[in-house]
Amino acid sequence: MTLYDELVARGLIAQVTNEEEIKEMINNGKAVFYIGFDPTADSLHVGHFMALCLMKRLQMAGNKPIALIGGGTAMIGDPSGRSDMRSMMTVETIQHNCDCFKKQMERFIDFSDGKAMMVNNADWLMGLNYIEVLREVGAHFSVNRMLTAECYKQRMEKGLSFLEFNYMIMQSYDFYMLFQKYGCNMQFGGDDQWSNMLGGTELIRRKLAKDAHAMTITLLLNSEGKKMGKTQKGAVWLDPNKTSPFEFYQYWRNVADADVLKCIRMLTFLPMEEIDAMNDWEGSQLNKAKEILAYELTKLVHGEEEAVKAQEAARALFSTGDAANMPTAELTAEDFVDGKIDIIGLLHKSGLVPSRSEGRRAVQQGGVSVDGEKIADIAKAYTAEEIGDGIVLKRGKKNFRKVIVK
Repeated sequence: MTLYDELVARGLIAQVTNEEEIKEMINNGKAVFYIGFDPTADSLHVGHFMALCLMKRLQMAGNKPIALIGGGTAMIGDPSGRSDMRSMMTVETIQHNCDCFKKQMERFIDFSDGKAMMVNNADWLMGLNYIEVLREVGAHFSVNRMLTAECYKQRMEKGLSFLEFNYMIMQSYDFYMLFQKYGCNMQFGGDDQWSNMLGGTELIRRKLAKDAHAMTITLLLNSEGKKMGKTQKGAVWLDPNKTSPFEFYQYWRNVADADVLKCIRMLTFLPMEEIDAMNDWEGSQLNKAKEILAYELTKLVHGEEEAVKAQEAARALFSTGDAANMPTAELTAEDFVDGKIDIIGLLHKSGLVPSRSEGRRAVQQGGVSVDGEKIADIAKAYTAEEIGDGIVLKRGKKNFRKVIVK
């Protein structure tokens, strides 16, 4: 099986231009490709996971990745899939986020000896002259065609700002600059980025040469992959200080039965023969598949030692209730009112619910327990002495915290 065939078999390819040429380049290690990351936070999350794994796969086959950090486009904000406008970030915040991204990407991508590059589009976007952009770039874009793009549809309903309208031009210009500066001949992106990517391909051909090699590939589930990063509490981060290795493991251990094999195909580096052998698994076998998925991805992000610890802690928790290595929430004296904290406050302070109202509902629905005892009274409260060396707080079947007093 060729690399391209494997990408298709793993469910990663949705649309391409110049398929035969793309196959030849990827399979023979001739692709210099980029994937963009907008630094909207100080950590990557599991929504970026598919792109990072793809970059690793292609680099292992001899292709050269370019991780493009959107320090310039982040000043505008990508309207794709959004119903509201992104908040503006300072230059300092964007730079801090870029620095954090590179450190995390190094777990996936080998940047040594020119095997990969990380570049920031602020290097060329921030110095652009407005009149020059209008004449040299804007002249190649049809407003009528831009307005039909999928990335603008949701924003058109509430009002698309001129600022956001320029995002497609900026992303297209990125590919044009990467092509010229670094010989980048291929771009990857989510299916919601297709119009932006085609814009970059077209810009290269119009400004340079009709036969200029500039190719686009979209990932079938990248937009769905972004949703992978969202839970009841927010994003599942790759930074262990934001999402512990145990929580990261538990996230993948708890994926839906219908998604587990799909995730194993897309995100792990297990051989396809081994994955195909799981096709008929059901019942308890699917739980084994989830353990395999959780272990492989935790090892990839946090290392083998942390993956082993997370797996052992998860198994111990489900079999004996042992709280070793469980995510811990610390309470301080300020969290107690008249010497006590109620069960709803415990749920909220521990991060198991985003609000007190949701904590109240969780208790009323019978989904909360402390040290194995179901809590039905929303007024139930605990002193610091009762919490002692720690209690195991549980919401639902799969969400746990060890709560201690600092």
